[in-house]
Parts: sequence; structure tokens; C-alpha cells
Amino acid sequence: MFVTDSNGWHIFVGGDVCVSGHDSGPVFEEQPSSLIYPEGMPEGKVTLSCQARAIPATIYRWRVNGTEIAFAEDSQYTQVAGNLVINNPQNGRDGGSYQCLAINRCGTIVSRVANLKFGYLHDFPPESRSPQTVHEGTGTFLACQPPAHYPALSYRWFINEFPNFIQPEAGRWFVSQVTGNLYLANAKANDTGNYFCFTTINMDISTKSIFSKAVQLTVYPDANPRKASPNIRVRFPAETYALTGQTAQLECFAYGNPIPKIHWRKVGGILPPKVGASAEGPILIIPELNFDDEGMYECEVYNSEGRETHQGRISVQAQPEWLQVMSDSEVEISSELQWSCAAAGKPRPTIHWLRNGHSQHGRHARISNLALEDSGMYQCVAENKHGTIYSNAELRVQVQAPDFRLNPVRRLVPAARGGQVKMECKPRAAPKPTLFWSRGTELLTNSTRITVTPDGVLWIYNISRSDEGKYTCFAENYLGKANSTGHLSVRDATKITLAPSNADINQGENASLQCHASHDPTMDLTFTWSLNGVPLDLEEPNGHYRPAGSSHTLRLLSHAGTYTCTAQTVVDSAVASAKLVVRGPPGPPGGLVVTNVDDTSVELRWSHGYDNHSPIGKYVILGRSSQTHDWKRMRTDPANIEGNAESARVIDLRPWMDYEFQVIASNILGSGEPSMASQSVRTKQAAPTVAPSGLGGGGGNRNELIITWTVSYQNGDGFGYILAFRKQGMPTWTVVRVPHVESSRYVYSNESLSAYCPFEVRIKAYNKKGEGPFSQIAVVHSAEEEPTVSPRRINATALTAYEIQVSHSGCFRNEQAVLLFQIRYWRQHEREAAADRVRTAGLENTARVTGLRPNTLYHVTILAYNSAGTGPPSPRTTVITKKPPPSRPPGNISWKVDGSWVTVRWDHVKSMDNESTVLGYKVLYKHEGQSALKILDKSKNSVILPLPKDNGYVVLEVRSWGDGGDGAAHETIVSRDSGMCY
Repeated sequence: MFVTDSNGWHIFVGGDVCVSGHDSGPVFEEQPSSLIYPEGMPEGKVTLSCQARAIPATIYRWRVNGTEIAFAEDSQYTQVAGNLVINNPQNGRDGGSYQCLAINRCGTIVSRVANLKFGYLHDFPPESRSPQTVHEGTGTFLACQPPAHYPALSYRWFINEFPNFIQPEAGRWFVSQVTGNLYLANAKANDTGNYFCFTTINMDISTKSIFSKAVQLTVYPDANPRKASPNIRVRFPAETYALTGQTAQLECFAYGNPIPKIHWRKVGGILPPKVGASAEGPILIIPELNFDDEGMYECEVYNSEGRETHQGRISVQAQPEWLQVMSDSEVEISSELQWSCAAAGKPRPTIHWLRNGHSQHGRHARISNLALEDSGMYQCVAENKHGTIYSNAELRVQVQAPDFRLNPVRRLVPAARGGQVKMECKPRAAPKPTLFWSRGTELLTNSTRITVTPDGVLWIYNISRSDEGKYTCFAENYLGKANSTGHLSVRDATKITLAPSNADINQGENASLQCHASHDPTMDLTFTWSLNGVPLDLEEPNGHYRPAGSSHTLRLLSHAGTYTCTAQTVVDSAVASAKLVVRGPPGPPGGLVVTNVDDTSVELRWSHGYDNHSPIGKYVILGRSSQTHDWKRMRTDPANIEGNAESARVIDLRPWMDYEFQVIASNILGSGEPSMASQSVRTKQAAPTVAPSGLGGGGGNRNELIITWTVSYQNGDGFGYILAFRKQGMPTWTVVRVPHVESSRYVYSNESLSAYCPFEVRIKAYNKKGEGPFSQIAVVHSAEEEPTVSPRRINATALTAYEIQVSHSGCFRNEQAVLLFQIRYWRQHEREAAADRVRTAGLENTARVTGLRPNTLYHVTILAYNSAGTGPPSPRTTVITKKPPPSRPPGNISWKVDGSWVTVRWDHVKSMDNESTVLGYKVLYKHEGQSALKILDKSKNSVILPLPKDNGYVVLEVRSWGDGGDGAAHETIVSRDSGMCY
């Protein structure tokens, strides 16, 4: 039955007692979870789950905001099994913290807290928004100003009409997911339009989206937009707090012209690979946070006009997590119990205790002089501001007279002569009973050969045949007495008769160890082996050990250590050991550290690894940089590192480059495993020493000189390039600076720049430490102009039903560049825009066009083109393709053999009115075993062919031909012994 205590909680009282060995307290199988319910949803309901297993079955109660829920007919609450159903949930009435209580006569436990919150998204204000203006080339933003809402929103923008959503467009646009604002790095004239902020809210059971009134943006055109260095307008906070396992997002975006690029880095560390492509975008995404991700992060924005940076810190915190939990306990009445639990988290969790749902004080549950009423359900609770976790256990306080029924003394206890035996006495009893042993009527007490411990264990040492007999254990407490008897049987001892011998081998060689023993013939003898105290599984298919002939002979496969053979019966065992020494390559060096870092060298220090019984002869150092993935051997000082060395200098490194290193030791038996990789270190900065490579360029738009090169090693911070160029033959150089390492292209624009003009170009790199040398001079041409004339005197001739030949006069140059040509052709009644195209090299003035339709009129024109564009078309000409060849093959093929020759005949093919006239026949043939066909072109309807001497056959193909091309073929096989086709 239940009563209500002073706090208003229901508890069990009276004769309803938890039965030991039968009943069990509640254990949760389902607990309620927090959720967000859409505000104003009609006729809805929320179900909070709660299910627990227990014997007898669980009774459930619920609390809301600390007050127990009273279920009534007119209440919005309904209980289904253990679940709580909230009908027609309403904000202000039903929001709060819910907790389930699971109860039976063994005790009470409480569930985790489930928070019910209500989500909402109000409408945007109906008022129109003020228009905005901006000049082309400058940055701006449009404010979203979202309405009241819960929880957080996601944001998108569309222009003019739904769903024309704004796309990232190479970093020019950015939508902040913090404020919802739309940012534009630099505006273009075609950005003018009406913009709408589109917001979406996601709740547990629904999603809702709304959009704002239009914001009219007008971009004033500018013929020559002003360039601007980056100006960061979206900055992430100076301190960001995030939980382990979650995803952190930092936003960074800048105005600028050209569009600024974005690069993220971790200050004093390396960005984890899991950030992926976001390391070069406006939002840095760090998934599955852990404490290693904590630190300072920097966003760098840059373009050809300059750079700017912003920094902020990510602090990683954590919900509570159990390090130690309590477990169910059965203890004697009047004894003492101490339960402990421990949890990790950040901030550090606080600990408190619950007994049957009620709070207890202290970080430990300690109960002295336990009474029956101390039985019940206990919970350890760990919480910080990020969450609460529960650990449950059941305590049972027992009282019982001694009872051996569940655990009697072992009836038959075998023991080896000369050995020792242990006989245990473990009756169930509470409080703890007094225990003593007897043999017959003799009470046993401690002596040189007999020991009786306080917990009832009987030890007999140096056993002889006279020790055989019955032994009885007596147990007594204030509730009663009991006893149990066992029989001691003495057997012959087990002895090792052939012990394994020590061995010394080289790696790759094998060795065998033998082990034999004598034992009592009435018992079975088994052998086991162990290596350095660890038992060996001789059945493991990939193990280093094999039984050889019997289980007491072991064949070893080069695995060093101490091998122990154990010969064992059910009463005793005997052991013998041998040591196997395996000489092999050294183990990995340890303690690798990097010191004395310079611009092109570092010093490594390490400690000797295990030499595997063969002295270390030398060391080799491997390394890899941040730009490579493969380890390679490094140059060192000294060049050859002796085996007694513990340091060396690595030389010929690149300045301002991240490196990792490994050390490998070797001896006369080979090279060992590499050491663990060192921590990544960056060499010091130095001025560039090598000019950038791959200098070239050309092409582009009219009045442009484009210069390209291959990105160089930085060697230091503040890296960039210095370009010098001049017209070929001019004395003065134009010098420009390109201020970022990732630049590999420069465009010089000038209205007076001549087309396809040769320029001499050279380049060098610089950084904060100085400038490097200039490269060799390369010649680059400015952009060429498109052709201004068209080909002259073009001609189109029909070759067959499917081919025409097009020719023209005028293989020419357009002042600077060799022209190419484009042939356009289209059928009568088709539009020229749909014409097919064929391209030819500028030195060719004839081309064949295939794949045409027969007996069809085509229009043909030719255009000259180069990389700057296409010139005007030539005057068009027309051509009609010829009629198609006959669609029927020659028929009635027959032949006659005369010695080594065969005469083949066929019927003439007659053309239809819509087919071209037959002018002759083509005969293709090959002998047995040949791969190529021989061709005969005949105007007659017969042909004489040679036959093979070895009674082979001839594969034959006959077809007609004429102006329209080749007609259909008739295939047959001709042989010496048949005059018929087959």
C-alpha cells in the first residue's frame, strides 16, 4: 500500500516487503525525451515515454516542475501504461520539466528530466521596407530583421520571385545563419532587384517557412569600378562555447574588389582534416568537436589590394559522463556499505544522491549499522549546466540463519601427495556466522600443517595419505546453526621429467621446446604453454607457435621470451621454463624531439630502442613536409649516423615549411620499425632563393596582357610576387607587386595596347625577409584581335550521296596570329543558327564534310577565327549531294573452278529512279587464315580469283559502286569442292 510523506510523495509501507531472490527493483527501459512542440497546433497531443522492468510490475507516477500530477477526468493529462499523454498542449500551461517515477515494493527510481517547450515563428511586419542603393564595385548588406521565434532559424534569400534563391557565386554573396543578413562583397549592375529574406524553423514534428517584404536594391553602374582592399563585415565572437560531439560554426565575410578569398587557420596548431572544404569558405565547420579542437582560430581575407584578419577562441565544454557507477548490492544486517560514483564533464559536475526518489547529501553513499529499512533503490545524480545523468542500483539488507543448501562444502576434494589443498565453507547467513572445522570428532585448529582462516577456509599443507577422510564445517549465528561435510582424497603428485632447454636463434629461424611429466595414473594429464606469463593459443591459425607431434613439444616461430610448460591434473600441476633469445633488427627508437630549429635545418634527439640482441650499426632519418604525404630519406649532418649516436642535424630543408620526422635503427640483421613521428615543426623564415617557374601567358580580351606562372614556396610570411614587363625592344620596365602566395596570374589592361604585341617578362618572389632573384626573361604576347576579313572564293562539290568537299582561297594571317577556319553547313529550309560546324587548321584550304543526307541541297559558308573571336562569314554557296547508291546487293552469285583458279559471276544491279547509276563493281576477298581483304575494282559482272592449293576457301564480298558511293554488299564463301553458295 501507499502513504504520502511530508513532501507529498507516495511511498510503499506496511507488509508489502521486497522478497530476496525473487523480487527486483525498477530498471528503466524507456525514459522521456525533451521536445519542442509547435505553438497553436489544433487538437494535438504530446506523449512522454516511460517504461521500466521490475518484479512485481512497476507503478508509475509523474511530476511536472517538481509537483506530482493528479490525474482527473477533466485533466489534460492521461496515463497509458507508464507513458504520459498531454492532450491539446498549450504554452503557458503545459510547458515545463517532466519526470517519471517508477515504483514497486523494492523501491522507487526517477527518470531523467524531459523539457517540453513550445516553438513559434511570428510573421514578418506588414510594413514595406526602405529601398537601398549602392555603387557598382562596393560592398553592402541587406538586413533580414527576423520576427520573434523559437528555436533558431535557418536563412535563405531569393530575388524578384520565388524560388529564385541567391547562390554563393564564387564567394560574392553570403547569408549569415546568425543574423540572417545578406552580404554582397562587391555589387554589379545586374544585382539590381527586389530581395526577400526566407526563414525556416524546424521543430520535432513540423517545419514552417515565411518570407519578408521586398527590399529594393539599386546598383548604380560605374564604368571603372574602384578596387578596394578587404574589409571584414561578418565577424565570429571573441569567445565561442560548444559541446563535445556537436558541430561548431564560425562565420567570416568581407567586402572588397576583387572578391576577397577566405582562408582559415588554427593559431599555434593545425586545422583538423574534418573541416574539409570549409577551410576556404565563409563558414568554418568543425564537426564532432573534441577537446583537441579547443583554441584560437583566425580568418584571413585577401585580394590583390591587401589582407585583413580576425581571431576568436573556441572553448569546448562537455555534458556529464560516467567514469564510475554503482552496482546492485546485497549486504548483511548491521554491516557497513559505501557506494561511490564519479563523472567527468566541463564544467565539473556536482554529485548528489537519491534514495527511493528522495535527496541524500554528500558525494558518497555511506551507511553504517545497516538495518532492514535501509533496503531500497538508490540513484547517483551527476549534473552541470549542460545536462544531468543518473546511475541506479538496488540495496538489499539481508537477515538469515546459516544455510548450506545453495553452496555446500565440496563433496569430494582430490589433492596431490606432498602438495596443499583448500577447502571452502560459504553458507548463506546474515549476520555473518561463526565458522569452524572438524575431522571426525577432532576440532581442527591452526598448526604447522593446518590453517583455518576467519572467513572459514581450511588449508592443509604437505599432504600425506593419512590426511584422507571426512571434514565438516560448522556455521552458527544468533538465528541458528548448520553444517556441511566433504571427503579429502589423496593422489600421487605430478612431476616434470624432461624440462625445456634455453635456445638462441636469429629472426626467421625456428626452435623446438620439449616437456614431459609423470602423474597419478587415475587422472588425465594436460600440457599448456605460456609466453612471459600469457597463455598461448596453439590453435590460432596465425599464431607464432605450433604443437609438434604432441602437446608437450612446441615448435617456435621466432618469438622471443620466457616459455613455461605446465603439466596439470585436476589436483596439482608442475611447471618448467626456458628462455628463447631471438636476434633481429632493432626496435623503434624512442623519445624523438626536435630542437634548434633554423630556416633550412633542425636538430633531432632520440633515445636508443631495444637492440634485439644485436648491436645497432646506424640510424637513418625520414621526413615529410606539409605538402607531401610520403616519407623520404633526409640529408643529415653527419651524412652517416653511427649506431651509438643519439642526435643528428637534418639539413637542406625549405624555410617556413611544416615537417615531421622519424628515425629508423638498423644492425647486421636488417632495419627495424621507425620511431613514432615527431611533433610537427615549422622551419624559420628566409628570403626567397629561387625564382618562380612556369612563366608564360598570352590570350585574353582585347587590350590585355595576361602573365601566368607557377605558385612558389613561400619561405616566409608576407609572401608575394614582383612582376617586371616591357615591350620587346623598349628600355624601361613596368614593375608591379602581386601580394599573395596563391596568385598565379596577372592581367595588365591598357586601351593603347596593340594586338599580339611581344612583351619581355620576368618575375621574382618576396616576403618579409627580403626579395629573391629574377627569373629568366620570357616573351609573352598581348591578346590578339579577332579576324576582320572572311575567306574568298569558296567552292562546295558533291563527292557522293553522303560527302561534299569544301575549298577556299586565302590561307592568311590577320596581322599577328595564324587563322583557323570554321565551315558551317545547313540544309535548305533550316536556320543558319542551327548549322553544323567543322573546324580546320589555318594552313588547310580544303576539307571533306561527311555524314550528309543524299540528294539534299545544303548551304555552305566559311569563317576565320582565332582565340580573340570569330570573323565575318564568307558569301554562302550551295551544293546538292548525289543520289544514294542502290540498296540491293548483286544477286545470283555462282562460280566455276578450273585448276587453281575460280571464275565468279553475278547478276547486274539495276538502279531505281531515286538511286545513282551503277558504274561498276567492287570485289573484296581473302583466303582462309588471312586477315586482310584484297580489293578488285571491276566494270564487268565477273572476276577470276586464285584458289588455295590445300583445298581451302575464299571469303568473297561483291557490291556495286557509282557517283552516290558504294552499294549494299553480298557476302559468300567459295570453296574447291562445291559450286554452290553457302
